[in-house]
Amino acid sequence: MKLAVIGAGPAGLALALLAAERLAGAEIHLFDTRPLDHDISGDARTLALNLGSIRLLQRLHAWQPQSAQAIQTVHVSQAPPAPIAGEVRISATEQGLPQLGAVLPYGALVAPLQQRWLELATAQRERLFTRFGTAVHAIRSNLAGVELDCGEGPIVDSFDLAVVAEGGVFAEQDRKSITSDYHQNAWVGTVRLAPPGLQGLAIERFTRNGPLALLPLPDDAQGPRAAIVWCLPQAEDDIATLNDAQRLVVIQQQLPAVAGRLTGISALKCFPLGLNAETRLLQGRALRIGNAAQTLHPVAGQGLNLGLRDAQALIDALRDATETGLGLDAVLARVDWQRAPDRWPMIAATDFLARSFAWRLPGLPALRGLALAGLELATPLKKALAHRMMFGG
Repeated sequence: MKLAVIGAGPAGLALALLAAERLAGAEIHLFDTRPLDHDISGDARTLALNLGSIRLLQRLHAWQPQSAQAIQTVHVSQAPPAPIAGEVRISATEQGLPQLGAVLPYGALVAPLQQRWLELATAQRERLFTRFGTAVHAIRSNLAGVELDCGEGPIVDSFDLAVVAEGGVFAEQDRKSITSDYHQNAWVGTVRLAPPGLQGLAIERFTRNGPLALLPLPDDAQGPRAAIVWCLPQAEDDIATLNDAQRLVVIQQQLPAVAGRLTGISALKCFPLGLNAETRLLQGRALRIGNAAQTLHPVAGQGLNLGLRDAQALIDALRDATETGLGLDAVLARVDWQRAPDRWPMIAATDFLARSFAWRLPGLPALRGLALAGLELATPLKKALAHRMMFGG
């Protein structure tokens, strides 16, 4: 098999590594527009991984726990003036697990994945090819597979299968089969906290206008810190016109007491939010994974985890096919429908939550509070939800 992986972000690199290690004899080409000498390790964008994703990275020998902050507890609650606040706590101890997930910078995840790929590519030059600094301009399916238009000139390469893992953010994407502009902004950055900090606590706070997440980061020389993501409607953006000091006060007022005291805030970046998803992963002999297949609202923090499961499911199916003799087209069709029970509930859940914050129905905050309070008491349901968030459907 000759495989093209387009996009060397976390999902693309994980897929390329899985293919290199599990598909013996496969010829694998990894494409990315960034040059190979570009140092990605300093990219400070924050990523949240669940335990299933961490275990996958450990198997790929690309997990560096010293660069990540483990999540031991997740606290979900609703901010006043809701008539019923309600809260849910999910802890690793309750689940009998060492941790629920982890938070780390983008560069601290991608750099080890890329280094591991380069090590394998150096040892297996006859079948693993690193094609960084190369843009893929077009993908065309044919009876034999796919053709890629690559590079500056009229260069066409043929492959049995192309996997597109180059997603990007909602505002920069071409529109897919299912798309919806939420008319919301995500404000992202970091905050400083008074000691002892969050100590492995991740906070999801449902405010009047949108969800506010505080994610623990590893301490640095200046002490405890956390990543912040606050999603707000563009028409009622509470922090767009505020300075840093004012933003710090407003955010502090929205957080529960367990968050502790905020002492500083970075410059915040703003990203428009929307849903952009394909109804099917497969189009001919091109298959999409991660953000290239489904770009979701960040309310549940599951986009990357879903993409990594896409990658693992594809490689598992291709490996099984080599043992059973099942044809490639039949394998790809099977992957397409097998991923649906994991993809669609997550797409639907994040879409519902995103839209619900735009509703101004009387009693809705009370219902949300009752739902949180009920979930806290329903131990089996809470355990099932935690398992799905950590390992998928």
